Amino acid sequence: MPIDFHLSLSEAGIRTAAAGFAQQVLKPSRAEYLKYNQSHERFQATQPTYAAATKGGLIKGQVSPRLGGSGGSLIEAAIMVEECYAVEPSTALTIFATGLGLTPLNIAGKPEHAEFLAPFLSGEGAPLASLVFSEPGGVANAWEKGAPGLQTTARREGDEWIINGEKKWATNCAGWDFKGCDLACVVCRDVTEPAEPGSDPKDRAMVILVTRADLDRNGPDAFRVLRHIPTPGHTSVSGPHVRYTNVRVPAKNVLSPPGQGAQLALASFDASAVLVGAMGVGLMRAAFDAALDFAKRDNRNGAVPLLGRQAFADLLSGIKMQTEASRALTWKAAHAMENGPGDYDARRELALAAKVYCSDAAVKACTDAINAVGITAYDSDQPFAELLNNAMVLPIFDGGNVGIRRRHMQELMLSPDYDAWASTYGPTEKR
Repeated sequence: MPIDFHLSLSEAGIRTAAAGFAQQVLKPSRAEYLKYNQSHERFQATQPTYAAATKGGLIKGQVSPRLGGSGGSLIEAAIMVEECYAVEPSTALTIFATGLGLTPLNIAGKPEHAEFLAPFLSGEGAPLASLVFSEPGGVANAWEKGAPGLQTTARREGDEWIINGEKKWATNCAGWDFKGCDLACVVCRDVTEPAEPGSDPKDRAMVILVTRADLDRNGPDAFRVLRHIPTPGHTSVSGPHVRYTNVRVPAKNVLSPPGQGAQLALASFDASAVLVGAMGVGLMRAAFDAALDFAKRDNRNGAVPLLGRQAFADLLSGIKMQTEASRALTWKAAHAMENGPGDYDARRELALAAKVYCSDAAVKACTDAINAVGITAYDSDQPFAELLNNAMVLPIFDGGNVGIRRRHMQELMLSPDYDAWASTYGPTEKR
């Protein structure tokens, strides 16, 4: 059977629906949140848009069908993310961050976890989920043997776990009223028993589900927002510095017991790596379209159209080629993650590559578009500065390219069983 790069009927339908949603629902939200100056106020202003996404099935669509959701393939998710990011990245990130928050359940959830997913399957309200992982001191080196590991801790006491610690950058974790989201997958370290010197911190990593009801039951001091973090891009997104203080949750809330939490967190970010690639493609596409539109209506008072200038055309054609290459890598990575060939490490490598390559390419594409347009791009009424501000976070969030993602690729290549092209051709026969 020949390789087919055409979208299936389902994929084409997803793209059409996502493009319509982006234009009709997401795009108008920007004018609403820009009425406010503070990022946390802008975030709250997007709640009606998020509620519309919930009603339209976009939140239920981020839950696996085996758990009662209507989620499709990873390629369909990538198509949807690209369409939304090409129009309104900031509001879109809040929606897709709930998908990341639900990913640990999509991977490891069982029928007994149905109660935790109920708000996201109802099609009502504006339920937020968050994968609560990053910490104020960083997490890039937290899994090294002999390292202290995560500073957010959990201690078993009878039939309860008690959570303490601070987290940062976890999108949606504080909820709409900043008293906690509907569901947080908190990655933490078991300290029930003292650790042996030089032990592997992964042996104590776990994931605990914390609901808004859990926080309310623990009282107003159990969860606090210490600081809302202003950012140059994605200015309507909430990922504050928060603190958990003696938060008691029942033992049934453990999603991954000690020793399994690190792997679940890593697997969740493997899936999101592909979608960050799609975010980069969306921004690159928007930069190209904006620069092309500028070239069609402006000649800089010269004798020929801007596209007749080789310097401009070279920059624009470079953006176009990088966008096409990035989309192809993203779709290939999405397909490989779910279908192979190759073992999980081979498939995971493509996801890592999509995140690194496309995020770096997005920053370059936005910069090239600015250079092509020239000083006019510095006008805030033009889209270019905002595109760059949104793009510049892609290489450093969701696992920084330097501190985490490239490092994971290095670890794969260092493996004695590393098979460089297994994700394309299947495992190489041993000779």
